[in-house]
Amino acid sequence: MTDPTRRGPCVVIAGGGTAGHIEPALALADAVRRLRPDARIVALGTERGLEKSIIPSRGYPLEMIPPVPMPRKPNVDLLRLPLKVRAAVKTTREVLDRVGADVVVGFGGYVALPAYLAARGRTPIVVHDSNARVGLANKVGARFADKVAVAVPDTGLPKAEVIGIPLRESIIRLDRAALRAQARHFFGLHPHAPTLLVFGGSQGAQSINTAVSACARRFADARIGVLHAHGPKKSIAVQEVPGAPRYVGVPYLERMDLAYAAADAVLCRSGAMTVAEVSAVGLPAIFVPLPHGNGEQALNARPVVDAGGGMLVPDAELTPDRVAELAIPMLLDRGRLAAMSAAAQGTGHRAAADLLARMVLDVVRK
Repeated sequence: MTDPTRRGPCVVIAGGGTAGHIEPALALADAVRRLRPDARIVALGTERGLEKSIIPSRGYPLEMIPPVPMPRKPNVDLLRLPLKVRAAVKTTREVLDRVGADVVVGFGGYVALPAYLAARGRTPIVVHDSNARVGLANKVGARFADKVAVAVPDTGLPKAEVIGIPLRESIIRLDRAALRAQARHFFGLHPHAPTLLVFGGSQGAQSINTAVSACARRFADARIGVLHAHGPKKSIAVQEVPGAPRYVGVPYLERMDLAYAAADAVLCRSGAMTVAEVSAVGLPAIFVPLPHGNGEQALNARPVVDAGGGMLVPDAELTPDRVAELAIPMLLDRGRLAAMSAAAQGTGHRAAADLLARMVLDVVRK
């Protein structure tokens, strides 16, 4: 029996800003709770990140700290950076002391940097990086971390262990075939027609919206259904074709598990989390990397594409003709879809959340 007076470990997770940082952190939190139900999880976040709404809704307490965004170019913000870092570290250290942190687990971004600096020399640190190209915060944190985990090989981080990206249990255990009928009904999709899932991240992607919605008539003529998440602040105009499978547009996908179950293939961006989820559930993919940044989205997709589970299309080349040329033949070929699905699943790391949770609890024990 568990000693009722024993205090469970306090795990502080630092992964705010974008869903790509938040979702792996929450997947880890869930996995720690599965292994140690007595564990206390505390998340760090800022007022400007998505964590403000996502983390409390998942049942975890959120402690706010000042953000430390890193300027991409030399400017006046760079001159103010030392003062911002000092203030954020002071606040973060106070949080770690107050909650009795036993370990800090960082996932990169402007919440992780002050967490690493506040914990250095005082609280054990575990770093996880999801991307093919590592950001500044994790480069700093890895220098004095007790453990470093990464999603892909050759990141350059010292002593890194490749484990993949922690994913939600609802994704890891998703049975697309068993949920298909429910998922199609939920979104109002044709129960049997080949169906393409389209999304461009939580805010949508205008280039994807424009190119795919312009193909609506061609999808209808090919008897293909579409589920298209266009973003809360964006819209698409699609004319329904009587008798054809529906082209369903939604602002946001609250139930990604049902969206994946409803689809036969996906056209999407290739953020690290998206690639990990799409691969884990075995969806053939047309990846359209974000054209900005340091090119990491193309690198994220490359292992799946090389394995035969997806295709890569530069954003500048995403025209309606290109969408039709790639998506329609793929969706109409059941044998090809099955082969691509198997190849995609072969690149996934479904046990990453539990592996990272064991790593974190190991660091606490030692």
